[in-house]
Amino acid sequence: MLAQWMVEGECERDVTAMDIARYGSWITPGYTRPKVVENYQRRFSVSYPNEELPAARPHRTTPMYDIFSDLGAVWGHQFGLEVPNYFAQGDEPTFETPTFRRSDAFAATAREVAAVRQGVGINEVQNFGKFSVTGTGARAWLDRILAGRIPKPGRMSLTPMLSPKGRLWGDFTISCLTETTFQITASYGAQAIHQRWFAMNSAEDVTIENISDRRTGFQIAGPQSRAVLEKTTRADVADMAFMDVRQMTVGQVACIVQRVSYTGDLGFEIYCDAMDQRQLWWTLWNAGQPLGITPFGMRAMMSLRLEKFFGSWLSEFSPDYTAAETGMDRFISFAKNTDFIGRAAAEAERAIPPERMLVSFAVDAIDSDVVGYEPVFIDGAVVGFCTSGGYAHHAQTSVAMALVPRAMVTDDLEVEIEIMGQLRPARRLTTPLFDPDGQAMRG
Repeated sequence: MLAQWMVEGECERDVTAMDIARYGSWITPGYTRPKVVENYQRRFSVSYPNEELPAARPHRTTPMYDIFSDLGAVWGHQFGLEVPNYFAQGDEPTFETPTFRRSDAFAATAREVAAVRQGVGINEVQNFGKFSVTGTGARAWLDRILAGRIPKPGRMSLTPMLSPKGRLWGDFTISCLTETTFQITASYGAQAIHQRWFAMNSAEDVTIENISDRRTGFQIAGPQSRAVLEKTTRADVADMAFMDVRQMTVGQVACIVQRVSYTGDLGFEIYCDAMDQRQLWWTLWNAGQPLGITPFGMRAMMSLRLEKFFGSWLSEFSPDYTAAETGMDRFISFAKNTDFIGRAAAEAERAIPPERMLVSFAVDAIDSDVVGYEPVFIDGAVVGFCTSGGYAHHAQTSVAMALVPRAMVTDDLEVEIEIMGQLRPARRLTTPLFDPDGQAMRG
């Protein structure tokens, strides 16, 4: 759509309210033109999985940009937003060389993963799409638009959002602040798509606001994360159960604090007004110094989530797949008395499961790991494909996630995955590589 907009010669006109509704507030000709030119110039070039293209960057930055840069941040970008991929130290390269093999980021990622698993790590939560849903009809609207259970005040839940045909439209966290006030979070890059979908399915007694760039903050994760938070607030943190959400003051900043972490470890997401982010940073950073607090980026985050078999938007979860194919159906609330969007399709797959299912594998890799769309072989025939993968640094295991025929899946399933032209043996993993019983995450 954006490329078509440019080609049609509209790039010089003023951006209208309709454009903002369609594409998001950051879409401007000044950003779009150089990105379209860059993509057009590279249309026959090799694209590397870790490559970060430079045109029109940096464009959108958070108040943390200079602080993270001083800490050695090597930047990537998502939906025009600068996001730290990892933090270089000493003489480590500050540019990640494009490659299909393990990259310059490998050692730094291992260090950041170890910091989270052994102590406490900190990163931004800016790259979540965030919406405020308020009003007397907020709960009823969410019950219709989302397939999962809508939590009670002070609690959170996870839920897919489905299309009428049962395809995955989104992967959301719902936080209930009061009976009429909710925060919902999902992919930052999908916020414009979600905003359009919400507008198409709006209700008179509900107000839906895109607050993705107004509400930001940090995630702290690891066995020492609770100790860091306890040092910064008078609120009782010790009794916060897994999936609790509370409003509290951290340092001198009003925050929404959630007991959850995409790392699969003990952790907290701490949201604040964007104007307060730097103050919140220094509060958490200074409190965490005696505990070895360490910043970590998206490379470490993707490694950490693999150890828990957590899926990622546009990898395991996308409009190409259904909830039952990817395991997201476990978050659908079939018990609720609501004709939520996509219910009929989800009920049909509940009765007759889809032919393929998402499975995790440990891969006997050499110096390259699965990225996505690598073919999966059984007995010399291609039977499926990988959705994503990488190296799980804490478990020291190469991991792949793949869609394969349900009829072929057994606990001891062995396959071959083609990586860099070689068939590499892989065996199914049935138990998470980290915290298999959930003690760390829920304790």
